[in-house]
Amino acid sequence: NEYKSYLSMSSKVESQEFILNNPPKDGISNVTFGPNNFLLVSSWDSTTRLYDTMNNYLRTTFDHKDAVLDCSFITATTAIAGGLDGQLKIFDFNTGSDRIIGHHQAAIKCVEWNSEVNLAVTGSWDKFVKLWDPRACDCVHTSEHPDRIYTMGMTDEVMVVGTAGRRVLIWDIRNMKVGVSQRRESALKFMTRCIRCFPNKKGYVLSSCEGRVAVEYLDTNPDSQRKKYAFKCHRIKEEGMETIYPVNAISFHKKYNTFATGGCDGFVNIWDSENKKRLCQLHRLPTSISSLSFNEDGTMLAIASSYTYEFDDKEHPADQIYIRHVNDSETRPKSFG
Repeated sequence: NEYKSYLSMSSKVESQEFILNNPPKDGISNVTFGPNNFLLVSSWDSTTRLYDTMNNYLRTTFDHKDAVLDCSFITATTAIAGGLDGQLKIFDFNTGSDRIIGHHQAAIKCVEWNSEVNLAVTGSWDKFVKLWDPRACDCVHTSEHPDRIYTMGMTDEVMVVGTAGRRVLIWDIRNMKVGVSQRRESALKFMTRCIRCFPNKKGYVLSSCEGRVAVEYLDTNPDSQRKKYAFKCHRIKEEGMETIYPVNAISFHKKYNTFATGGCDGFVNIWDSENKKRLCQLHRLPTSISSLSFNEDGTMLAIASSYTYEFDDKEHPADQIYIRHVNDSETRPKSFG
């Protein structure tokens, strides 16, 4: 049947990659690299997991009351996570302990640690972004948004928030009390799936549920705005029919400012936004790509292969995390250096 033929076609593991042992038992919501090539993973199985990718070893697992939708490192030994239960939790890897920092009135969709202000940042379906001091377990700032928060991108002081209704709000996280810096509407016609900021802070990349990606620039000067563009991707033509897939995940290479996208087509593409070129396409994985993360020096890419129910509840491959060793030919733009 269709499922078995897809699985056999896409189940290969290439020589420069491996699959992590002991993956989550349900959908993978986020993978994020931290110090020492440790990988933090949140899942719908109500766990946050810490992996040592260099030794392919599950270091520890933290339990939640409900599905976990996002997670972030604070330091090499601490992390934060939140999800459907509305609780923001902090974990200590050395002691194995966890505690609740605070709550939202609805699910926490986005969790980030911002080292510019040394605060945790959460975005929720309750329409609020909150800043937290984890040492005091205190919410130090709250900003209401026009709709449910779906995604947040952050680089240093720049924070870009994507909400329902295709709204985009740009903040300076050092001056949240001043109010939002810019209000925009997504250049894409369909629901926003993911926003990530360029490491050089010049702009952000936004993906939608309709096989498109937009490259946007923060500078409102007309010359800068003329550079923005959008393009089609993660679409497959078979027997004269084109299937359009959601683009769930984006991750930037911090050195080269290139970025990877992952879609429900099971493919990962790596893009050179400046030259408007695709640098490479990795082999097709068994199911949807739900999350991506380059490590700090850009030599490894974590890929969550995890069905995201875009075709409702059906038989699907097991959730897996691939760790791929990437090289310059896959990530470096020709114009670099």
